[in-house]
Amino acid sequence: MRTSTINRTTAETDIRLTLTLDCQEPSEIDTGIGFLDHMLTLFAKHGFMQLKVKAKGDLEVDCHHTVEDIGIVLGDAIKEAIGTKEGIRRYGTMTLPMDETLIICALDLSGRPYLNMDVTFTVPRLGTLDTEMIREFFYAVSVHAGMNLHFVQLAGSNNHHIAEAMFKAFGQAMDMAVTVDPRIQGVRSSKGSLE
Repeated sequence: MRTSTINRTTAETDIRLTLTLDCQEPSEIDTGIGFLDHMLTLFAKHGFMQLKVKAKGDLEVDCHHTVEDIGIVLGDAIKEAIGTKEGIRRYGTMTLPMDETLIICALDLSGRPYLNMDVTFTVPRLGTLDTEMIREFFYAVSVHAGMNLHFVQLAGSNNHHIAEAMFKAFGQAMDMAVTVDPRIQGVRSSKGSLE
């Protein structure tokens, strides 16, 4: 079983996160930010993963530290859970429709982090999640997982649908990338390394 538990405590946040790949058990997520709980639940469900998150942060200030630090911890957990990357497909992509919205997510578990997010939100927050923090979340995930991550919005006007399509597409692209393919010997790289 490919799993990872990461604890991270700072003066601003206290986070415990467990990620289990190839698992369809229900997730248990409590970040203190209802909309983020919803998005992470969708990510895990659509990625065939179980995610357990318990986070306490300085939400009396705003959601920034909590969201960013959960991204850091999730990125670390992804990196640890996939281990040596031997046999995994490495690449994942999903074009996901949700009503009027169409989002592409493409990623590469190359070890070289990069985030490109061509997505437009037109409201400042969804529930108590500042929409500008969605970029910060995915940036933290990409850096700490060593992931090249791209989002492109092809259509969409409802901000809830746009965010939801992003997280669902991310889960499905992750599932594709971490899938073990028996045809792959070692790591899927002509260099012989994914670092």
